[in-house]
Amino acid sequence: MTDTPRLNFKEMCARFDVTPRTLRYYEYIELLAPQKEGRARFYSPREVARMTLILRGRRFGFSLEEIRQWLLIYGKKGEKQQLEAWLQMADRQLAELDRQRSELDGTIDDLRSLRTTAANELAKHD
Repeated sequence: MTDTPRLNFKEMCARFDVTPRTLRYYEYIELLAPQKEGRARFYSPREVARMTLILRGRRFGFSLEEIRQWLLIYGKKGEKQQLEAWLQMADRQLAELDRQRSELDGTIDDLRSLRTTAANELAKHD
């Protein structure tokens, strides 16, 4: 037993607002490695930090494999090649997010235009 505060399985799910299935899956694909005592799982501050990075990576749109690479960088405190790889991943994802934003902006503009047309047509019927 350690003096370091740990979260149990239920606390980890609640803290990160994830389902038990998600947490078990991240363990299954070895993104997380909780300490096990019998059937109970306990998450150290290291695992809490990793979960924070996993969810941040998902929010950024990275695949789980890309997140695995990111965690390797985090775990080794960033060797030059790893940092270069991370920068390439980040640049690629930023370009993709910019593309998606541009597409979304166009869709929003189209919808606003159609809404205005419909509102004008409706006003003619009054």
